[in-house]
Amino acid sequence: MRPELLAPAGDLERLKVALDYGADAVYIGGPSYGLRANAVNFTMNDIKKAVSYAHSKNKKVYVTVNIILHNKELKSALKYLKELDKSGVDAIIVSDPTIIDLAHKNTKLDIHISTQQSNLNSESIKFYKSLGATRIVMGREASEKDILSIKKNVNIELECFIHGAMCASYSGRCALSNFFTGRDANRGGCAQICRWDFDLEDTNGNILKGDKKFTFSSKDLSMLKYIPNMIEDGISSFKIEGRMRSAYYLATVVSVYRRSIDSYYDHKFKYDKHDEKILDRVANRESITQFYNDDFGPDTSYYNSNGEPSNQDFLGIVKSYNKRNEIVTVEQRNFFKMGDKVTFFGPNHKDIDVELPILCNIKNKMVDTANHPQELIKFVLPEEVQKGDFMRIKIWLTKNTLCSILKKVYW
Repeated sequence: MRPELLAPAGDLERLKVALDYGADAVYIGGPSYGLRANAVNFTMNDIKKAVSYAHSKNKKVYVTVNIILHNKELKSALKYLKELDKSGVDAIIVSDPTIIDLAHKNTKLDIHISTQQSNLNSESIKFYKSLGATRIVMGREASEKDILSIKKNVNIELECFIHGAMCASYSGRCALSNFFTGRDANRGGCAQICRWDFDLEDTNGNILKGDKKFTFSSKDLSMLKYIPNMIEDGISSFKIEGRMRSAYYLATVVSVYRRSIDSYYDHKFKYDKHDEKILDRVANRESITQFYNDDFGPDTSYYNSNGEPSNQDFLGIVKSYNKRNEIVTVEQRNFFKMGDKVTFFGPNHKDIDVELPILCNIKNKMVDTANHPQELIKFVLPEEVQKGDFMRIKIWLTKNTLCSILKKVYW
């Protein structure tokens, strides 16, 4: 059975993008009890629309209910779970045993145990299965050896992260955010203290001077090269991190992993260095395989500020395409100009590489550059694209980038 490709979605627009670009299911945050307090999140009405859209495509919606409850929230939590059940969501992602019990006894919802529980061994997974769980989201610290041992000893679905940010602590259990800012990571308020800059002091309290400030932020995760291994490990769901991520990020990452999974089943899998480069360019932090090979070490984190430079590859969104005169209208997102080499990509066609011709603004006046935020730009494009397709800088795989990718993957 093919593994599910599971993507995050911060709102309805991003949910549709994730599903259209190849995700089999999405996970979202509802109006309560999730761990993204600063996200837009879905209203109950939004959740119903999300379920309707996903089910029309024979796909699924999971809702995060992975907060740690306080006594005062017990009654309202039960009401909320019943509302989710009525809305038709396919499963809830849960951490607190109380919510597991409430959902199991009062709803028909499938129960997925959140990565917040850091499940890494067979006995803990047997325990959650006995409580009614149908799937375990593995702790991000799990190695392939852990996964294979669990699959051998417990008959239950396993979900593993394949891409995105990592927690510097056991997921969600870091108390630094609460200590420094009063924002509780277990209540959805993590301030990502691990990405702050710190001074280092010696035993006498003297500040140690260095070229950069000290941090202990984890590098991101990317499992593209190991998709065949993870399929053969028997993992049920491949999870992409990032409910706060943009539609462009989701379209890019989902489409790359969709291609990779499908190519395995078409007996054509080949680790695509160009795809790895695309994934590298869509994020601001370096990505590696982290714990999977059981070789976690000092090179998996940033101990000096990495800077996280802003990514400018995303150039625009297709607003319309006129097949009669071959004119595309693009809404600008980052600076581009005539002569730039760009790529159009979408869910229903192969990537289209072109050199930008003469540009016109919405008043049909010729312009050299598109440098006004969200202005509409028109130009001739012989190959058909569709509304909602993305335009990005053409990504080149140079000798230097190839060497850096090989070094990252093999050494």
